[in-house]
Amino acid sequence: MSTELCRVDSKRKAAQSKKGRRITIRGERERREKREERREVARRMLSKEQKRAALHEKLQHLRSITNSHALNKTSIIIDASKYIEKLKQKVERLNEEIASAETSSVHNPLPMVTVETLEKGFLINVFSAKGCSGLLVSILEAFEEMRLTVLEARVSCTDTFRFEAVGENEEQGETIDAHAVKQAVGQAIMNWSKSGDQEE
Repeated sequence: MSTELCRVDSKRKAAQSKKGRRITIRGERERREKREERREVARRMLSKEQKRAALHEKLQHLRSITNSHALNKTSIIIDASKYIEKLKQKVERLNEEIASAETSSVHNPLPMVTVETLEKGFLINVFSAKGCSGLLVSILEAFEEMRLTVLEARVSCTDTFRFEAVGENEEQGETIDAHAVKQAVGQAIMNWSKSGDQEE
């Protein structure tokens, strides 16, 4: 009888031990799951904070670029939209100006200039496919500023403009080269072009 009671008691203890282990394992699993949940929540919160911080930084950068004094997100975005619209208008105006300048240069090309160095002085050639009223005066004024004496010159101003001259530097102490002469004549042509003396 006592042996049977011992067996029953052993079985009961074994069953209780197994049950205790199951409860312990379940408890550990639940604690692990809760820890994972807490970590996941923390990760999500951190991710949200990072996104919020990144968005704030971008808005401040946008605010700086557009010179906006707005403080809230909506106003900053509205100011940025207005700024972009103004930039688009500026680009359109610049494109129109470039197109106009290109058309003008095609219809009114500037005269070509060549300068060759001679034994004494320079041979200067200026040519344009159209008549250039007032250009000769501008070129001669440039010669005068450079102290360049015209030794020989030929000019044609009928349908085209052609100017050929041999010039010599008056100032013996101050030497000028062909590049300087070409630059001076080119500048004279540019000034003449801007002054509106070209024939229409």
